[in-house]
Amino acid sequence: MKLLTQKIPLLSVLVALLFVAASCGKSERSRKPSNVDYYTCTMHPSVKSQTPGKCPICSMDLVPVMRRGGKEAKSQGSPQIQDVKSGGEMKDMPGMKTAGGTKGAQTSEFIVPVERQQQIGVTYAKVERKPLRHTIRAVGMVVPDKGRNWQFVSRVDGYVQKLNVTAPGEIVEKDAPLMSIYSPDLLTSEREFVELLRMRDEARTKDARETPERLIKSAKQRLHLWNVTDAQIDELQKTRKPQENLTLLSPFRGIVQSVPVDQGKGVKVGDMLVEVADLSVVWVWAEFYENELPMLKIGQKIDVSAKSYPGEKFEVTISLISPFLDPAKRTAKVRIDIPNPDFKLRPAMYVNAELGMDMGEGLTIPVSAVMPTGTRNLVFINKGEGKLEPRIVQLGSKYGDAYEVQGGLREGEQVIASANFLIDAESKVQQAVKDFEPSPTTTPTAEQVRQ
Repeated sequence: MKLLTQKIPLLSVLVALLFVAASCGKSERSRKPSNVDYYTCTMHPSVKSQTPGKCPICSMDLVPVMRRGGKEAKSQGSPQIQDVKSGGEMKDMPGMKTAGGTKGAQTSEFIVPVERQQQIGVTYAKVERKPLRHTIRAVGMVVPDKGRNWQFVSRVDGYVQKLNVTAPGEIVEKDAPLMSIYSPDLLTSEREFVELLRMRDEARTKDARETPERLIKSAKQRLHLWNVTDAQIDELQKTRKPQENLTLLSPFRGIVQSVPVDQGKGVKVGDMLVEVADLSVVWVWAEFYENELPMLKIGQKIDVSAKSYPGEKFEVTISLISPFLDPAKRTAKVRIDIPNPDFKLRPAMYVNAELGMDMGEGLTIPVSAVMPTGTRNLVFINKGEGKLEPRIVQLGSKYGDAYEVQGGLREGEQVIASANFLIDAESKVQQAVKDFEPSPTTTPTAEQVRQ
């Protein structure tokens, strides 16, 4: 009994010591470092905790938000990474490691593990020297060649006796009849012409033939003014039979554009009768922007294509560059003459004009590899084994899906060609890029670096 009473106080002391040790351990674990403001989740920045642990929403590990200059240093959902150049220690974050995480390390490299790069879909491209080809494009519309468009206007009063063409779109051959017009005035003029021919033939002396010859020339000129052709006048001289009908003949092989008259309808001088267009050569009016005009020259070869004929190109030349600009669109019209023997290209059809020019050779990177940050252009260099280096580059002109590189890269280096913005969010690259900028007197916040 005495032995039992001696063990009970000893057991009580041991239990008390265990409780004290547990509480001390818990207090030690929950103690927050002085440079940590709070803990948050990278996926849910609204979660804030004074102790490390798990996110109550997604169960990810909470990460510290560090204090800087007595103020909270937030990273908008990503943990703050201290600047390596400023002598601070870059802290690791989920899915990312720093290269050379010791104090005072002078490097702008950072590490995104290869597995993580594969998850976010990173692809790579080499800095290559390639031929540079600049292409300018414009949309144009097909119109008839005005020098190959003929409108027949009535030059005598009369009536439409017969229509040989009745609708737009009909193809007519050269010298094919278009319509016949009955005109009493024409019949009178042809009778006078035949009578003058008879008087000239019956004259016995040279002097007696001079007056009919002079009048015959005047009669021919009058018939020409009434759309009577030389062939029709020659036929009248042979047959000596005046015609009461004037037949209009097509001056070339073409397509009827309009027939505004009806058969049997009376017409007067100046009335529109029929319009025929020669589409064996057509014009294309294309509009190019003012900054593209210095690249264009008269006689320059240019490719024209139409959606109606996929895969087919019409290789033609520029024939006219308008000196006048559209003040609203800042474009100038360029005329392109296109041979069209099969009448494939039709008036009002839209076509695409494309001019390609060789611009020599140069270093190139894909357009997708460049991340514009306002006043500079940034690329990520792949150093291997997950190491990436942000680098500011100087870019030239854009050629298709590539940029010409004028500075900042060497041939053969490998750049990230996709997922740049995901890499930026993963690594908070603004801190690493500070190596390229002059050191300010005061350390800027992450928000100031982004701006």
